[in-house]
Amino acid sequence: MEFRRLGRSGLNVSEISYGNWLTHGSQVEEDAAQACVKAALDAGITTFDTADVYANTAAESVLGRALKGQRRAGYELFTKVFWPTGPKGPNDQGLGRKHIIESANASLQRLGTDYLDLYQAHRYDRTVPLEETMLAFADLVRQGKVLYIGVSEWTGEQITRGAALARDLNVPFISNQPQYSMLWRVIEEQVVPASEREGVSQIVWSPIAQGVLTGKYQPGAAPPAGSRATDESGGKNMISRWLRDDVLTAVQALKPLAEQAGLSQAQLAVAWVLQNPNVASAIIGASRPEQVHENVKAAGVKLEDDLLAAIDAALADVIERDPRQTITP
Repeated sequence: MEFRRLGRSGLNVSEISYGNWLTHGSQVEEDAAQACVKAALDAGITTFDTADVYANTAAESVLGRALKGQRRAGYELFTKVFWPTGPKGPNDQGLGRKHIIESANASLQRLGTDYLDLYQAHRYDRTVPLEETMLAFADLVRQGKVLYIGVSEWTGEQITRGAALARDLNVPFISNQPQYSMLWRVIEEQVVPASEREGVSQIVWSPIAQGVLTGKYQPGAAPPAGSRATDESGGKNMISRWLRDDVLTAVQALKPLAEQAGLSQAQLAVAWVLQNPNVASAIIGASRPEQVHENVKAAGVKLEDDLLAAIDAALADVIERDPRQTITP
């Protein structure tokens, strides 16, 4: 495993991090989830990412149990706040002070820890003053419950404003968690430059485009039985946008390029996002331990310029680059 600094900070994270969106507490049984976390630890992954909304808080609880007994200083634990959970009362969502503080305390309890290495705003909240949001995060840092703060799917402008307030409050704002892959490059024009200016790194999700970049989905064919594209609770809606014949045909052209590099298509996809120097870590999910062992081999891989150019040429007509596609509520 290779490690990178997260933002302009002293926190090291593994290049491959383990996330449990769509898996723990919903898609896979707890025994399988425990096995995947063990596989991640055995592979050298030290960075674990979750969120209170995943499986309506169950994912945090499963991850907490899976990490129980591990040396706390030996791994980095990240979670997020924004979306409604539980009974969904009027203050059970968003980035108001009440919801942030209560959610942080609930996440700590579910995860079985005294502190979070990174606490992230899961989206930008247009209904709450940013000053209120950042002050609540700063107070959690001063209480020792959170070491660093980050965000997810914020625009370049939002990151710039948040970073300015964080400096005023003297708290470490060091990361953004966006979707990023060979197919989805919307952060490159605005988010990455703003992040580089502010000392913020990307922790990217869906580097394999929900599995499409593995090449297992064939143009003109039904999705394989048991795949994410057939699982109503496992992200079927998210992956559907990529299940077009033009996309799937272009992805098939990546197979010889991956073979040329001595990689599987999944490994090539994960290695590709790590070529961006503003990316500190790529989040992988897994329903089976062997998926962890395969994808972790992308750590430390250097892709040559001619290979990167060939990837761009193969996917040219299906790449999404529009910065307006950054996800916001």
